Amino acid sequence: MPETARISKRELLAIAVGGLCAGVFDIIQALVFHALRGVEPIRILQSIASGLLDRASFSGGVATAALGLGLHFVMALIMAAVYVLAARRLEVLIRRPWLMGVLYGLGLYVVMTYVVVPLSLARSGGFSWAVFLDGLLAHVLTVGVPIALAARWGRRSPAGKAR
Repeated sequence: MPETARISKRELLAIAVGGLCAGVFDIIQALVFHALRGVEPIRILQSIASGLLDRASFSGGVATAALGLGLHFVMALIMAAVYVLAARRLEVLIRRPWLMGVLYGLGLYVVMTYVVVPLSLARSGGFSWAVFLDGLLAHVLTVGVPIALAARWGRRSPAGKAR
């Protein structure tokens, strides 16, 4: 197996840290935002599962909420893996994590909103400026930037210098 095909322990750790941080920050943000709008947390998690289960997810109780939470973290880990692995070839992703994290978050918002969700079984609730701005800012601040910072951290040697 070529050396570039192998994922180092530090890269795996960066993927895990970035994905888990993004997953936690993003789901907390979503739960708080929607709670302020009167939506129960279980419904938010079930709405994630609806991407696979359609409307049946909303009658599945805790089981479909747990599926939604699991799917949320799988997606966050995939997002982190893409960034960390792309950083092997694009050094700017490591050198400029704040800027690149913002741009990555914007890109993720576009892909999730206009590609992934429409291709899933999830149904849109229609356009709302509050939901639009929340989603955009959340993808930037709770997903893109934490993943970029974790990738940079993962590229640093134990002595603290970038490799």
